[in-house]
Amino acid sequence: MLEDSALTSAIGTALAKLLRPLVRLMLKHSFSYSGFESVAKRVFAECAMEDFALSGRKPSVSRASILTGLTRKEVNALLSEPWSCVNADSSHYNRAARVLSAWVRESRFVGDGGSDRALPMEGADGFNELVRLHGGDVPARAVLDELARVGAIKVRDDGMLQLVQRAFVPSESMIAKIGILGADVRELVETITYNIEQTKPQDARFQRKVMHIGIPTEVLPAFRTLSAKQAQKLLENLDAWLSEHDLSSIPQAEWASTARVGVGIHYFEQILAPGAEEA
Repeated sequence: MLEDSALTSAIGTALAKLLRPLVRLMLKHSFSYSGFESVAKRVFAECAMEDFALSGRKPSVSRASILTGLTRKEVNALLSEPWSCVNADSSHYNRAARVLSAWVRESRFVGDGGSDRALPMEGADGFNELVRLHGGDVPARAVLDELARVGAIKVRDDGMLQLVQRAFVPSESMIAKIGILGADVRELVETITYNIEQTKPQDARFQRKVMHIGIPTEVLPAFRTLSAKQAQKLLENLDAWLSEHDLSSIPQAEWASTARVGVGIHYFEQILAPGAEEA
């Protein structure tokens, strides 16, 4: 019983730390506690129904009620209501990201020495061909507009398309950036919670970070540049390996068992006042 109490306390403490930046974001954009409560209740109900059904038995509203502490009436009501939140379609994000990744990886689209090469719209090595190979059924113009909108490429005066950044990172659309928050933080938390449940170290997923607390603030710009450069290079190498094994270019009916897999890297910093401790 004492162990259960300590575990509950530890989860509560971890949850408070996890929620702090999210609550800060919600308050900044006038997302109220009642809105958060509504979303939390819905997720509790869905998770209980979809992830905690007893083996060999259909999901039960009564069981979901027991697990969540919600009444059966509340569970039924929550599951019957449509989501009122904006569900951003991630397909355009994934396809635009794949096109950009291929542009900086495949030899036919890369300049001498691996440098970024401007592409014409037409031609065997042009942008249209790049999108045809890696953009699925999305029109090349739509991918071009999306990459230009987020500042990843620009159209030069001579009509050539020039890379501005080597990664698809929305810089203007708040909705797109919040969509990334939901996707990327979910993946990180899923990795950590997966590792918490593992009893064999060899079964754990890779989860590491480096951190020092006495770094002078004047060297932070240099480290931001260094870490971004090396992280981008590592991600491009990993992306090249995954692309060699990706079955997306063949009909889905011919796929074997597949998985969605990747590696994420994030930079963090916290400015500490003299004598302050890490939060």
